[in-house]
Formats: sequence, C-alpha cells, structure tokens
Amino acid sequence: MRTTTRSSNSSAGFRRTANAVFGALLTILVVTVGGCTNSSGKPKSGKLQVLATTAMVGDVVKAVGGDMIEVTVLLGPGVDPHLYKTTRDDVAQILDADVVFYSGLMLEGKMSDTFAKVGKSKPVFAVTEDLDHDKLLSDSQQTGHPDPHVWFDVELWSLTANKVAEVLGEQLPEHLDTFAMNSANYQSDLRDLAADAKAALATIPEDQRILITSHDAFGYLGRAYGIEVMGVQGISTDSEAGLQRINELVDLIVDQKVPAVFVETSVNGKSIQALIDGAHSRGHSVKIGGELFSDAAGEAGTYEGSYPGMIDHNVTLITRALGGEAPENGLRGKLSMDAETTAETSNVPN
Repeated sequence: MRTTTRSSNSSAGFRRTANAVFGALLTILVVTVGGCTNSSGKPKSGKLQVLATTAMVGDVVKAVGGDMIEVTVLLGPGVDPHLYKTTRDDVAQILDADVVFYSGLMLEGKMSDTFAKVGKSKPVFAVTEDLDHDKLLSDSQQTGHPDPHVWFDVELWSLTANKVAEVLGEQLPEHLDTFAMNSANYQSDLRDLAADAKAALATIPEDQRILITSHDAFGYLGRAYGIEVMGVQGISTDSEAGLQRINELVDLIVDQKVPAVFVETSVNGKSIQALIDGAHSRGHSVKIGGELFSDAAGEAGTYEGSYPGMIDHNVTLITRALGGEAPENGLRGKLSMDAETTAETSNVPN
C-alpha cells in the first residue's frame, strides 16, 4: 500500500511540476517574443495577422476581414477543442499574431491560461463575449458556464461577426466601414443558410426528429430547428459516458424506433457502437447515419471545411438519415459526397 501511495503522489507531483514549468515557459515566451514585436505590430506584408482557434471562428474572421487580413486557424479537422492543450509551438503562433480570436464559453477550456497571459500584451477576444446570455443554452452538467456550441444556431452565431468587425476596426480604423459592410453581408448569407436548414429539417417525420450523437453538442440546433437532441456524453467531451446513460438511450432508440445515430469527426465513437449493439440485442436495427462535424469542421480548403459547408453537411446527413428530404449533394449543391455515400463509408467506431 505504501508503494502505491508513493507512486500516486509522485505522479501528481510530476504533473504539478510539469504544469508549473510550462507556465513559466509560457510567461518567458510572452515576454521575449512579445517584446520583439515591431512598433506597428504589422508584418512586412502589410496585412494584419489574425489567429483563430477553430474553423468556425476562422470563417467569421475571414468573411469580415476580407483581403485586409491574413488568418491562421490553430486547430485543424478532427481536433477536439474541449481537450486540447496548448503546445509551445502553438504559443509561438499565438504570439506571432497581431490579434487572436477564440470561440469562448470555455470551449477551449484548457487553453484559458494561455489566452489570459497573452491577452496582457496583445488583443485576445472571444467572439461570443457580446452575445445576449439570455439566448445561450445552459450547461446541463452544471459547470457554471453556458453551452459553448453556439454555431449550431446559425442566426445566433452570425451575430459574432459584429464582435469581429468591432475588433478589426479598432486595429485597422481606415477599413472600419468595409468590416461593417462585410459583417452585414455575412449575416445576411447566414440567415439564408438558416432558412434552408430549417426547411430541410422540417421534412423529417415528426416522430423521427430525434438526434442522438456522441456528445451533447447539438442543443442549439435542436432549439433552432425543432429537433430533440441527446448525447451519450455531456456538453464537454471531458465527461465519461456512463452505463446508465447508454441504457437510457438504448431504451429510447428501441421504444421510438429511431432509425439512425451519429458519430462525430472529433469524438471517439465507441459509445455510439454500444448503442447500436444494445439496440440490436433487443431486436431493433439502428444504423450510423454518418459522421457529423461538431467541434471541428472538414478539411481546410474544402466546402466542408467552411462554416456554411459544415452546417450543410450536417443538415443534409441528419435530414436524409432520419427520413427527411434533402438533395444528395447538399443544400447548396456543393458537398463533395452525397449523404448516403457518407453514411455508408463513415468510420466504424473503434
């Protein structure tokens, strides 16, 4: 017993020491790299260098900033921002930027210390910070902050363009009017996308409007478009999928004859396979409706890698898998694979 206790204490001590060392290195990097920035803060290209944490944030920033800025997205396809820890290379990228935008509402929870430290020497903003909190969903896990997955209510997410335009206007006041115009145009485009998504999802038979996914990321989609949403894990992927929760969802799938459940590109799919196996053992066959983009979009440079493409992909898959009507190549005719093919070739959960 003594050996086990010493080992546990040693591991805890090592983690504390490692965290302290990383914190010290971060502080040193902020001071040294931050102190080397030229007085204007502008790169030689003359364009404002902007770093965004996720593809969703990056899409808003690119739409508002246009040709006046250069945008780098830190977290690529399949990366889970809930669990992501900042590396030294990430810190260097953050410090190289003139402005940093992140999603906020604790989506990038493990990066909070980095943002707090870097924010002392340069503009660091959460795009969601000015949203009306009365429009945000509460976190069912009682973590003390709202559900961060705001982008699944397309019209609500479009309002983040206002914050981006404000910040970019402060950095480049000579382009303030352009940023405001770009923001208005982007919001108009997203209102059209929201209307298309609502129309498609409304074709799902009422008794089949049940969306079951790996984690509880789609609450805003459910509220905005009339879908009952349930996740095996909670709002953060840091939570564990309990046996009781799996059994509850299996009961629901069997009782309601749910035709499909969905895996996510950035979340391990073992819990979804457990639902499929549980339902099968009780005589009900449920399929994988496809892979949804939840906390990360598709490959950079593709339609699915953009925010509108991410939403189009998800809405098309959900609609078709749950018995509704949507074009095979998406709401805008731009999807690289039709929904049925994507559903058939989705990665089988490990």
